[in-house]
Amino acid sequence: MATFSRPFFLVSLAAVLALSLGACASSQDDTAPSAPPTSATEATPATPPGDAAAQCNAGAAQSFVGQEATGATVAEAQTAAGATGAVRVIKPGQAVTMDFRGDRLNVEVDERNAIVRITCG
Repeated sequence: MATFSRPFFLVSLAAVLALSLGACASSQDDTAPSAPPTSATEATPATPPGDAAAQCNAGAAQSFVGQEATGATVAEAQTAAGATGAVRVIKPGQAVTMDFRGDRLNVEVDERNAIVRITCG
């Protein structure tokens, strides 16, 4: 029976662990479907980043911060910002995608559904 020295065994074990972790990291399927849209407006196709007509201006909607995020208020904020794409109302702790869409309005609310932040992207 062959005997292995302790350093050889530790190096071999480290190599096996590194290869195993590398295999796990590379086995993710990049073609997996993303999460379904949260609303009908979220399903709007992305606008090319250079399309200036589709960009929004969050600064123009800052007067809505502090108000309750009702459907009417959010629609008014969208109009004020000139956002032609989707509108996301983001609740505390809610996961959202990190993709940038210049035509999308993000309306962040607190636990009481009061608007705390309005951004584009």
